[in-house]
Amino acid sequence: MGGHLAADAGSVLAVVVLVAAVLFAVMAVRRRWFVRKGGTVECSLRVCPETGEPGPWRLGIARYQGDTLHWHRVFGFRARPRQVIHRRGLVVSGRRAPGDREAEGLLPGVEVIAVRDGGTRLELAMGASALTGFLSWLEAAPPGFPVDIPQPE
Repeated sequence: MGGHLAADAGSVLAVVVLVAAVLFAVMAVRRRWFVRKGGTVECSLRVCPETGEPGPWRLGIARYQGDTLHWHRVFGFRARPRQVIHRRGLVVSGRRAPGDREAEGLLPGVEVIAVRDGGTRLELAMGASALTGFLSWLEAAPPGFPVDIPQPE
């Protein structure tokens, strides 16, 4: 009887490992698919409600598509973006270094930029080169859409 139980436990463990490997492979292929299309940067995002504490930081990939920035979670399976940020009407309200407690959940060497897209307040955390690209994307807006970009505090 003990031999059958060990074989059953081994089979279950093998299935669990196989499922985990398939899920990891799907996430890796999805990430590679996003990156191959070009215009992508690593970018963490969190939603900041009008009242209360901001949400948790989520690691993701941002991809520029014309007048929108599509943000996808790194650890996810969706092909559609979790957040779409529109360049037209985007207001940058602040730029800062992450706090000590925040830095633990972010990639090293990032800056945080606070934005408002319509009624949604967000914070984006990205490295220096990604931030330069983001600010250039904002400044490249068509005429008639002034962009005010605050300097870091």
